[in-house]
Amino acid sequence: MKTKNFLVAGLSGGIADFFLGWLFYGIIFKDVFPQPEESIITMLFIFLGCITFGLFLAYIYIKWAQIATAVTGAKAGAILGLMMALYYNFFGMAMNSEATLQMAALDVGIGIVMTAIIGAIIGAVNGKLG
Repeated sequence: MKTKNFLVAGLSGGIADFFLGWLFYGIIFKDVFPQPEESIITMLFIFLGCITFGLFLAYIYIKWAQIATAVTGAKAGAILGLMMALYYNFFGMAMNSEATLQMAALDVGIGIVMTAIIGAIIGAVNGKLG
């Protein structure tokens, strides 16, 4: 595995994840999803989670799948986003009495779109770095 590709593509995807989360959950659907406490430590942990996710996808794309285009990255991202969002929301529905089926369905849709975009970025960056 090319370490440079992994780090650059993963960090690019993680940063994109952070800003897409802010756009979808913090602006567009702010009234639908509960908002986290506004603090430096909360934002730090959200950022670190996003970076971890970007590195996770980059590892899969570069080490196992050899994904190096935006289109292939977006397709793989959409499938991975669907599976991860379903996994997360099934457990959320079981553990959170305030969760609704509509909120879970919306979150799955957002997860698909966000992960497709993140995947496209990681695939494109990996392809550009060769």
